[in-house]
Amino acid sequence: MDPTPIAAMKFETALAELEDIVASMEGGKLELEASIAAYKRGMELMKHCQSQLTDAEEQIRVLENGQFKDVDRNTLEAS
Repeated sequence: MDPTPIAAMKFETALAELEDIVASMEGGKLELEASIAAYKRGMELMKHCQSQLTDAEEQIRVLENGQFKDVDRNTLEAS
């Protein structure tokens, strides 16, 4: 069974999988190739979670008339 595409994951789902990967790696029972694959997947999950947190922080910072508004990432990155 193929793993869920990371880009489609919610923050909580990605974080739970990352925690599972860390636990399995700390257990020391993975073979070398499995450890490398787990590390790669974990790094991608971590980047995905960091990106989602950054997006959430940007949305919280942008207030308009006391109400939250959606942030257009392309506009922010161009500034």
